[in-house]
Amino acid sequence: MNQDKQEQINTWENELNEAGVLKEESHVLEAYSQEHDVKISSKLLTLLALSRLGRDHQDPLAPTLLEKAIALNPENKQAKEILVRTDWHDFKDMLDSLAFPAIRETDNRTAKKKVSQHYISVCQRFLQKGEEQLPALEAKLDLASTMMDKNIFQTYRKLYELLTSAISETSSLLKAAEEYDQSITGVFHTATYYDALKFHLANVEEIKTNWQQLFITDEEEPASTEKTALDQLHGLIGMDSVKKRVNDYYRFLKYQQQRKKLGFASKDEMSLNMVLTGNPGTGKTTLARLLAKIYHELGVLPRQKVIETNRSQLVGSFVGQTEENVRMVVERAVGGVLFIDEAYSLKREGQSGNDYGQAAVDTLVSLMTSHEYGGKFAVILAGYPEEMRTFLHANPGLRSRFPQSNFIHLPNYSNDELIQIAEATAMDNDYYLTADAKLEISHRLDQERVDDTFGNARTVRNIVMDAIFKKGAGTTGDDLLQYMLLTKADFTVNREDQTESPNDKLNNLIGLESLKTEIRTLVSFVKMQQFRRNHGLPTVPVQLHSVFTGNPGTGKTTVAKIYSELLKECGLLKRGHLIVTSRADFVAGYVGQTAEKTKRKIREALGGVLFIDEAYSLLSQTSGDFGKEVIDTLVDEMTKQNENLVVILAGYPTEMNVLLESNPGLRSRFKKFFFFPDYSPEELLEIIVSYAGSFQYSVTEKAKQMLINTLETETTRGNGRFATNLVDEMIQAQAARLMNDDPGENLLEKSLILEAEDVQRAIEKIVGVER
Repeated sequence: MNQDKQEQINTWENELNEAGVLKEESHVLEAYSQEHDVKISSKLLTLLALSRLGRDHQDPLAPTLLEKAIALNPENKQAKEILVRTDWHDFKDMLDSLAFPAIRETDNRTAKKKVSQHYISVCQRFLQKGEEQLPALEAKLDLASTMMDKNIFQTYRKLYELLTSAISETSSLLKAAEEYDQSITGVFHTATYYDALKFHLANVEEIKTNWQQLFITDEEEPASTEKTALDQLHGLIGMDSVKKRVNDYYRFLKYQQQRKKLGFASKDEMSLNMVLTGNPGTGKTTLARLLAKIYHELGVLPRQKVIETNRSQLVGSFVGQTEENVRMVVERAVGGVLFIDEAYSLKREGQSGNDYGQAAVDTLVSLMTSHEYGGKFAVILAGYPEEMRTFLHANPGLRSRFPQSNFIHLPNYSNDELIQIAEATAMDNDYYLTADAKLEISHRLDQERVDDTFGNARTVRNIVMDAIFKKGAGTTGDDLLQYMLLTKADFTVNREDQTESPNDKLNNLIGLESLKTEIRTLVSFVKMQQFRRNHGLPTVPVQLHSVFTGNPGTGKTTVAKIYSELLKECGLLKRGHLIVTSRADFVAGYVGQTAEKTKRKIREALGGVLFIDEAYSLLSQTSGDFGKEVIDTLVDEMTKQNENLVVILAGYPTEMNVLLESNPGLRSRFKKFFFFPDYSPEELLEIIVSYAGSFQYSVTEKAKQMLINTLETETTRGNGRFATNLVDEMIQAQAARLMNDDPGENLLEKSLILEAEDVQRAIEKIVGVER
């Protein structure tokens, strides 16, 4: 055996001897997945089974692992001994099927007949099962006889003797039942058969009692006292600041209780109402349930029940319904905790007259302070931090019911903490994660973590459950690893295959040579700063918000798409997608709607690039226009999102300069200016030929000459857009020529060629329109 492997196995064995379990069972299974030596593989499975039995002495998977270990190496004495020690529990329920209904002499003939037939059926089924199990039990007895642990041998010997007796006595009971059944159908019936039946039945019951007696000492240990709420809290992954805060609060409540016992007066009771803020999946609901349990354990609330509710259950659709709904929920929560998730949704911005959210808030405050319900239940509100701060001002009395000391913020989990949650989720479903799988999960989390809607623990659990589904849907065969190990492949999302890298796309653009050089330089700078950051070196701030200026059709949107992909490739942007927008995507018709509409669009672009075409249109001289509100909101959000968002403003140079001067903070945020010059006639011709070629059309030399003459003499607008539109018209002209006239022979070959005649017709149409 390789010395390194032996040392690792020795380390795991020492860990098992000291702690009873392995800290990283997944490492053992991963080593097994890469091992080719059957003896080492057998040993690794044995260690894994031992660790699982250390966590749960009745682990249902351990016997399977041990059997696999023995199959790999029949000389694995350790696996055999462990299997013998644990397998005898499997026989515990073997005699349970010997269950017989009562039989009475006073019953009528039909009832007696039915019971006797039931006895016969039960005996026959057991005898078949017992005869099948007896050789297996005998083999275990032989193996146990070779072990040092004589108690195990004695147990197996008693089991074997009792099973043999059970089979013998059940055979006698079957014979007695059959004779009794025949006596019932005969003309005469004697009590002899009935007595024989009762005699053998009593013997079977005695054997069952002795059998069950063997397992009494092996009954599960009495369940330990249920963990306290604080123990459960400290058992959660992460949440260190929350744990400290709740710990302090717990000690304060205990302190207050002790003061009362000593006779000190407390005129003002400490409020039990709480506000829990945090993003989705940070554990707000879990914490609310633990707080309810803490209140109950300390005796400050008679019940630990939590009534969970939300806007849909509280706010009614007509006058009076909301007040009734809130009262009903409060009545259910008396003695416990009322938990309102996303509480801020009760009070909506711009709430209209038929929205009764404010009524729900007012009614709740009234009931919290009423003589009937005041002090008889606790209220815990939960939601996003910003929205909760706004919500608490919805009612003058609401904020005062929740003291600042009762505000608890639950931070986002770190990636390391989320990986621990992923491991726990996998373990709960009897899976292990490989090291590569953990790295892929971390990568997936980085892609997801772009805004406040990131689901934290909820997201990582969904990722693991999706991987389990993927594993199950694609698994065939009976390889043990397929049912236990989650690898990188199970977490890899099928991504679109890109035929060209972003760098190739940039290089293949026609023209724009100076601009391409600028972008390559900028991307190289970004990569170097990323490299320095990864190696702990100071970095220069990266300014990526850009202004693209140029006439229509000069490639601004195309370059923006490549720019976003390049920034993703070098690791700066998590998603690297491009959101193309214009004024209509931001500006609304009513006060307050524009800012919200703008924020929604920005959230959509987080992790990528927000491209605002004709950005100067946001500035309007019309009174009452809300375009300036877009600019103000944009500046504010760009500051908040930092490197999580890149904004590109596009348009004509002069107008863009006016836009940048409209807000003091706007120009300072755009340090990169890229000018897109008009294409030369030669470049436009190259675009035309390339675009036509993408549809397998070729342009004749005569047609090319006609095109270059036109491009040099005619004033055209639209640049690249003009070129592609011209090709579309050329293709239509060719189709009309070939289909309307007699094409003659070789239509297929002719359909691939664009002639000068097609160019002429297209030019007349396109240039004529532009004139």
